[in-house]
Amino acid sequence: MTLKLYMAQRITALIMAPLVLMHIAVMIYAIQGGLSAAEILGRTQGSILWFLFYGTFVVAVSIHAAIGLRTVLSEWAGLCGTGLNAAAWTILALLLILGMQAVYGVTAT
Repeated sequence: MTLKLYMAQRITALIMAPLVLMHIAVMIYAIQGGLSAAEILGRTQGSILWFLFYGTFVVAVSIHAAIGLRTVLSEWAGLCGTGLNAAAWTILALLLILGMQAVYGVTAT
């Protein structure tokens, strides 16, 4: 189980790395271009590509963070077994729900 979690965290890190770089590049472009929030939303709303980009980002970050926080809870809080797994799944679910709501808010028409 630990090896699978380790590999999942490393794979999500590989997925997140180019997404973070692209997100930063887009933010720099938007700031230097002087785009307002309304103009940014005008470009992202209704776009399946932005939905897929940020949706993938949210899924990768949620999995990555839940695994990392599971490790922290195990080492620092002494959680183990079912309690540890329940906490990790809860964190994953909350991050996915909140993140996808944000993605929907930015990309929905």
